[in-house]
Amino acid sequence: MKTLIIARHGNTSPKGETPTRVGSRTDLPLVEEERGRGIGKYLAKLGLVPTRILAAPLQRTMSTAALAAEELGNPCPVIPDARFIEVDYGPDENHSEEETKARLGADIARANGTDPATLSAEELDKLGEEAIEQWNAQAIVPPGWKVDVESIIRNWNELTAEIADGETLLCVSSNGTIRFAPYITGDYTAFCAEHDIKVATGGVCIFTSADGNTWTCQEWGVKAFKKI
Repeated sequence: MKTLIIARHGNTSPKGETPTRVGSRTDLPLVEEERGRGIGKYLAKLGLVPTRILAAPLQRTMSTAALAAEELGNPCPVIPDARFIEVDYGPDENHSEEETKARLGADIARANGTDPATLSAEELDKLGEEAIEQWNAQAIVPPGWKVDVESIIRNWNELTAEIADGETLLCVSSNGTIRFAPYITGDYTAFCAEHDIKVATGGVCIFTSADGNTWTCQEWGVKAFKKI
């Protein structure tokens, strides 16, 4: 059996602070340890001790992986892997959800041949919100974001091919990149219909394969820190 565990990093926004869309160009530290440690404790509870740990080369992902590894008794070093770095949110990097919706709404209006100035703020927000909903439901990339979908899908497929028989691999990544991981199941549309592809901070996803070709999702988006 081959096992791939994918986890999202912990929180980078303090409680009470308006969160912004943090992508690959923003390297923030964690503001808490609970979620990273929760990943390690949860995996230990399941008896899943990684033989290899990869993490995107950002503070939030490397630190989360290190905290999880510590709770697992540091079974192996954390290896930085740039293939699983967060996506680039383009002009919406470091902007709030409200600012993002307004910007997207204006861009979508222009693309549809409508002058954004002729639409109300509510109408622009609605257009932007619809784009974000498509991103969260089916990973359809909103206009302006720099997301190489084919490359991300290829990276996840290549990772599964690298997993040896009997190996348990943990990869710590980010929300934008993780949502493409279910392509390894072979039916992404069906997966999206059944699951919320937006994984919460500290969330854990587990895939297994008996033959190295067919991958089955055993758990998706489990909030590990609430399960220990």
